[in-house]
Amino acid sequence: MEMNHVLIVEDDKEIREGVEIYLKSQGYVVFQAADGVEGLEVIEKEEIHLAIVDVMMPRMDGIQMTVKLREKYDFPVIFLSAKSEEVDKIMGLNMGADDYVTKPFSPSELVARVKAHISRYERLIGSTALQNDVIEIRGLKIDKTDRRVYVDGEEKVFTNKEFDLLTFLASNPNKVFSKDELFNKIWNMESIGDIATVTVHIKKIREKIEFDTSKPQYIETVWGVGYRFRM
Repeated sequence: MEMNHVLIVEDDKEIREGVEIYLKSQGYVVFQAADGVEGLEVIEKEEIHLAIVDVMMPRMDGIQMTVKLREKYDFPVIFLSAKSEEVDKIMGLNMGADDYVTKPFSPSELVARVKAHISRYERLIGSTALQNDVIEIRGLKIDKTDRRVYVDGEEKVFTNKEFDLLTFLASNPNKVFSKDELFNKIWNMESIGDIATVTVHIKKIREKIEFDTSKPQYIETVWGVGYRFRM
């Protein structure tokens, strides 16, 4: 990709235009939409590599829009919201967002997050392999090449970050990683972010691969330390 396309979905025109100025200064092609309905229309017409989506909007809010776009697209989504409570962040991440920025925000921080997410997304979709690299453990199959996960032969739908986190843990079996280590490794943003993101993604992964989430057989919690993948 020579020029990365970023979509800003925000009902506040001043915020949209302000973010656009910062992104254009970094070489991004920017598209705007005032609500979720317009945002989905842009996505259908243009090739989008990342979307910055406000949570609270008229007609269709950011959560509804993200749930809808996740039916077809896997590019990164960053939520914008005035809400800062952890429960709101968790809900946003559960709905398919990759990151969450609270208002008021630093434009430079937002641009840093955009760069980090797009860089990772480019590496993922640009990776090629002649032969599929597969991890298979006790009924769990992780196809690292095609980026697909199967449990007892049934395919499970994973977001990019869920897949990356599961694959990293499974590729390093029986090794304990702290939440900070996992956040830095998967999100690649040591100085910005929230390690609660890790907890949310572990929970979502367990719901998809574990027979009993209260007694996980794959991803084990090491209390006071972090998580490990049991071989």
